[in-house]
Amino acid sequence: MLDIRTFGPQGGNVLYKALAHPLAAEALTRMEKAFAGQTIVIYDPEDTVRTLVALYPGLKPSVVLVHDTEQVGQPDGFGGVKQALLELPDTEENIILALSFDDAKMRGRMGKLLDGRTLHTLAPARLPDDMIVRGRPYLDKLNFATNFAFFRDDDQFSTRIVTANYWSNYGSQDLRYWLRLYDQSGQVIAQWEQPVTQSGAGITIDSAQIRERFSLPPFMGQLFIHVIGARGHDVVKYALDVWGRNGDPSLSVTHDANAWPSVRYATLPAPEADETLTVWVQNSHATTIPAGGITFNPMGVEEHRGVDQAIGPFETIAVNVGKIFPELAWPAQLEMRAGRHLVRPRYEITQRGRTRIAHLNVERDNIRPDPAIRNFAPSLGRGFLLPFPILDPAKFESFIQPNPMSEALETLPVRLDIFDDAGQPVGSHFLGNLPRNHSTAIALHDLTDRPGHADLVYDFRDGGEADGWLHALMRYRNRETDHAAETSFGAHIFNTLMTWRSEPQSYSGPPPGLTTRLFLKLGHDHLRSFCCLIHPASIEGTDESETVLLLHAADGTLVAETGIRIQPSGSYMVRPHELFESAHLERAGVGGYILIRDLTCRLFGYHGLENGEGGFSLDHMFGF
Repeated sequence: MLDIRTFGPQGGNVLYKALAHPLAAEALTRMEKAFAGQTIVIYDPEDTVRTLVALYPGLKPSVVLVHDTEQVGQPDGFGGVKQALLELPDTEENIILALSFDDAKMRGRMGKLLDGRTLHTLAPARLPDDMIVRGRPYLDKLNFATNFAFFRDDDQFSTRIVTANYWSNYGSQDLRYWLRLYDQSGQVIAQWEQPVTQSGAGITIDSAQIRERFSLPPFMGQLFIHVIGARGHDVVKYALDVWGRNGDPSLSVTHDANAWPSVRYATLPAPEADETLTVWVQNSHATTIPAGGITFNPMGVEEHRGVDQAIGPFETIAVNVGKIFPELAWPAQLEMRAGRHLVRPRYEITQRGRTRIAHLNVERDNIRPDPAIRNFAPSLGRGFLLPFPILDPAKFESFIQPNPMSEALETLPVRLDIFDDAGQPVGSHFLGNLPRNHSTAIALHDLTDRPGHADLVYDFRDGGEADGWLHALMRYRNRETDHAAETSFGAHIFNTLMTWRSEPQSYSGPPPGLTTRLFLKLGHDHLRSFCCLIHPASIEGTDESETVLLLHAADGTLVAETGIRIQPSGSYMVRPHELFESAHLERAGVGGYILIRDLTCRLFGYHGLENGEGGFSLDHMFGF
């Protein structure tokens, strides 16, 4: 496991991103080679040496110096104890390295202690000045709005990243996307910038266009994304479409990667008998993952089987999980122990001539079951709920599988509350107090004959515990064409005026979150977009939504708008080609999108594309 700090008291650990950035990695790898065979003393002013050495083991120190008197004498993590900075003149190491990107500050602080010796800092690993925001500290989170994307283009598949310039909502101007493409071996095969100069403009990055632009052979790898000039927040959001070429009917959509590496991932279904389950392991760092550094286990069972090969820097490998666990089959579920080596991975299921892609979710290691959830005030109603679509049972099968999503959770006491699209209750089904290692999947199409949605909620009638991080995998299949799609998401408290900690969450500002700003892309070529928009209601007695759909062109200009209303606990299938005139959709063009706004309530939704032949994709939407 990588001994890195990805989060600190103030949220994401920006220093981790600064050290792991591909440009910084190049400089620090050169530093490893230059320092090879020499002893190193490191001055560690911000307690970051373990993260540095985890990513760049060639910089392991023999002495660690600190200026905090309370830290002196504490273990340094490398078999010694931390020493006082004042002891630097007495050290005999060949190399002196200060862990700071501020070279001048370190020289001013340490000058009298050097006795003429050379001081090295992290300054060579700084990003170029034109990639950082003037007037802000180097380790400001807005300097490191970065993420990865699964990206490939070959004779069978193409991929396309779709998003919008939501940064302009926060005052950003002259935005630039800095992009680096790695092939399957981890080699850089393309690097470029994509300027985004117009407020609210749609953003697309198409693998086929990139392949043609750089005269690339077929590739399979990952795209590193750095948004330069970001404002408001540092989260890089996008939807990733994957579709088949040359007669392949496959069609998938998957959400952005979580930019912070995790110890564990879940929402990984075991394959059915005729499925091939591939997990794409994409190394997010310039450090090799050792053989056995990535393992899988049945959920709730401590039986770990590893990937028996090393994975090089930024390399991508395909892991056939069915071969590792030939005895497991759906509805069993698995856990991935990733050891903080990679951001949220994708899995791909091949079945009967089609593939579908979805993402695993971060399994939290920093939350525990909370007894307070069992005793919520009546003002919070049903409390946490996970809303998800039930597609028309006459045409589709719909399944749900609850997933444990924190390391400490041992039980899942849950039920399903089912509603039609008008918000009328259809039924309620207690699933029991499920153990961590359960293999339960519920067929929703057997419980109702009406389209609508269901809420997965906590139900403690048989005991159990809750942590507020309730997740589930949802799987859908077209009865006629056999095309399938799946997604996973977590629960929130929705549309209550009273709050509990960070719930109901808001896109910006403190809770309660009672507004909506969701992104729905338009389609391209023969593909049309849709979304199942849900009005989740943790409490009864609220009002119907007052939802506005704003159609934007690719350049960000507003083309048209229309309104819909959704009853509490109701849902609405939004199909842009049914709500907007064809001339307006043509004006919006490829890269156009719909902004779903509501100032009265928070809606949630699942979006995708349809190809008119029964093929479809589905994943949860994102907002900004």
